[in-house]
Formats: sequence, C-alpha cells, structure tokens
Amino acid sequence: MDRRQFLKISSALAVIGSLPTITLAASPSPGFDYELIVAPANVRIAADGDTPAWCFNGHFPAPVIRAKQHQPVRIRVVNQLDEPTTIHWHGLRIPIEMDGVPFLSQPPIMPGETFDYEFTPPDAGTFWYHPHMNSVEQLGKGLVGAFIVDEAENPGFDADVVMGLKNWHIRDDGSFTALTTPRNAFRMGTPGRLMTVNGKTAPTYYIPAGGAIRARLANIDNTLTYDINSPQTDLTIVAIDGNPIAKPRPLDHHLMGPGMRLDLGFIAPNNAGETVTLYHKNKVLMTFQTIGEDKQRRELPRLPLNPIQAPDLDTAEVIRFAFEWDASINPIEKDGKVNYRFWTINRTPWDGMSADNIPAPLATLELGKSYIFELSNLTQYHHPIHLHGHTFTVLQSNKQTIEPFHTDTVLLGQNEVARIAFVADNPGRWMYHCHVIEHLKTGLMGYIEVV
Repeated sequence: MDRRQFLKISSALAVIGSLPTITLAASPSPGFDYELIVAPANVRIAADGDTPAWCFNGHFPAPVIRAKQHQPVRIRVVNQLDEPTTIHWHGLRIPIEMDGVPFLSQPPIMPGETFDYEFTPPDAGTFWYHPHMNSVEQLGKGLVGAFIVDEAENPGFDADVVMGLKNWHIRDDGSFTALTTPRNAFRMGTPGRLMTVNGKTAPTYYIPAGGAIRARLANIDNTLTYDINSPQTDLTIVAIDGNPIAKPRPLDHHLMGPGMRLDLGFIAPNNAGETVTLYHKNKVLMTFQTIGEDKQRRELPRLPLNPIQAPDLDTAEVIRFAFEWDASINPIEKDGKVNYRFWTINRTPWDGMSADNIPAPLATLELGKSYIFELSNLTQYHHPIHLHGHTFTVLQSNKQTIEPFHTDTVLLGQNEVARIAFVADNPGRWMYHCHVIEHLKTGLMGYIEVV
C-alpha cells in the first residue's frame, strides 16, 4: 500500500486501540448485555513487578461499559472475592433497587453469588461504577471503572477517549502500601504513590489530526483532588460530572474531587505529530498526539442537555448540613486502638448499618417537592459531597463565582458554603456522603429518604 493508505489505516487502528473497551466473560449469561466478574488478578501497574489487585474481568483498567440513553442495559455481576460486594453506578438516576448500596437498597452479593442489575439511563454522559462495601480496600485495589451513556443521537465527535485517573498505593515492585492510616484519614486522606491514567503513567493517546475530540476524565481515586489544566488555550469544558453545560467554556483549570468527572472538547492540531497535554498541577497526566490527514473540523459538536427537572426555587424548602470533625477525638486512643468515627454530618457520625440495623435518615423529603441544601464545610480539607439517585443544580458559593450547573457531586473547599437545589423525584433511601473514601468510612456519610 502507498503512504496515504498506510496513514489512513494506521490512524484508524491507533485511535480504536487507544480506547478501553468492554471485555465480556468467555460465556456471557443469556439475556444480559454485560457480565462483570469480580475477582483477584495480578496486573502490571508498577515498572518492576505485578500488583495483586482486585479487578473486573481479570484486568485493569476495568472494562468501559457503554449503554445508550433511554435504552435498558442488563449487567450480571459475579462475585469471586472471598468477601461480599455490591456495585454502585455513580451518577446514574436509576431505581433504588439498582443503586448498589448494601442493606439500604439490596442484599450484599456474597462470595460465589451473582446479582443482576437492570436499568434504563435517562441521562447521557460520563459516569462510573464501583463497590459500596469495604470501600477503602475494594476501590483501592482496583475495583473502579468507567460507565459511558451515549447520547440518543450521536453528537459526531471524531474520537471519544475515556480516561480513569487513579493514584495507586503501591511500591516500585508492585506490592501495596497502606491504603489508609488513621492520621491521614483524619486529614485529607492517604495519598497513593503512583499517578496513572487507565493504569499507565503519563500515557499517549493517538487522535486524528484536525478532528473534533471528546476527552472524558473520571476521577476514580480514593483520595486525590486533581487540578486539571493545560498550556493549550483551545480546550473547552463541555460537560461536568456527566452533565453537558449550557455554555461551554474554556479550560483554565478545573478541580476534580474523587468521584467527579470532566468532559473536554477540542479541535486537534492540523498536522500529524503535534501534541496536546493535560496536567495535574505541574505534573503530566497524559498526552494526545495527532496522526493521519487533517480532518479539517472547525467547530465542536454541541451536546444536548440532560432532562433534569428544574426545582422551584421560590417554594423550595431549605435544609442545612454541616460537614466537620470532632476535634475532641484522637484518631489513636491511648490503648492503641483506632477510633473510626470522627467525621460528622450535623454533628452525627455514620455508624454503619446491617440488615437489622439501619440508622435514621439525615432528612426525609417529600416526593416531587423542591429542596435547597445549604452545605457548609467547616474544615480545612476538600470534601466532594455526593448524593445518590439525583442530579442537583449548584446555585452559589461563598468562595467562588458559580454559573449554575448540574451535577451529582459538589466539591467543597476549606470553609466553603454552597447551595444546591433539586427536585426529590426519585423515591428511596439514598446515600449522601463525602467521596474521599476514608472520610465516608470514618463518619462522613448518611442518607436521605424520599417518600
């Protein structure tokens, strides 16, 4: 073949090869779109040795599940761990029975058992999935993956790249370091040592020259808040936490707490071999490199807004929540035992639950009614506050100028007070927590009930 044919074929293969794809079990169960097997697996993340991870379908990155807006998806989960698990579909507005919270919405999936999830995503966008049991260990060891809901009509990007951001708690030989320590849990959380994108350090992804590119970033880390930036000036924020924004805006820098997502759109440079690089602060996250002939795209496709019901702000009931810690509690007691209940919501720490012991809700909401939550972070650390089963609108903050936007996770900075609003339109008992995993495991969690 001539050089032009070679470049065309190489371009297509490189772009396709750069995207993680769903890997099904060898014999998927009849009637299901996907089968996820949860099991231990050795994976190569560090340079000098394998990591004894816990994985979906035997590898990392986890399979990227792709569903379509307004169409049902069926997923069978097979638990081959030696402990129970569940799967939560972060950001998806689905029935409570499918939300994946043990005891509150479903029984735990015991070792050797399966659980069938079936739901119809009402919203298109970038979401993710993870267990909601033994979260520090199960997420920390690798049970995290991207969930993409494609629009009902293809918006027309030339490349769609999915990137999971995760710092691994591993040494150079691949062995695990501590996933949590009491004193770090009392502060910002225990950071990992190795920053990766889809399990690789500073990878390069190949994109078509001159093409319209959609870059989906998902913070699947237990702890780290990423500060996304780029020296390129033509990157545009097109969606935040799975929801397109009404007025796409240039990327200056964008903070992504654990659980949060960001969709960037840009027109790739015209010439083969040119690069676009994304950074976390001053560290390279990943690089795009152009290949092939110029596609000559001049503008980005527009994403349709998701069908989020607008709250009635004039009649909305205001409920206040304070997120803080009990300064009188030492995380290490005099006898050496660890005190695991020092973070609080409205002065109450989450004390766990079981089938026979479910605590009272933080609030009970009336189905169909509008609410404004006033969220106060009374600490010096970041808290990404996540509400299951609903999408809310961030209205305002005392620390920054807000152009109202839809999300399921809002990042509160030091002493920040934010107001969010939503319609309580999804009945059930919905978890409500900080997504720094050590914070939720040490008290910064509860639930609201919609009846």
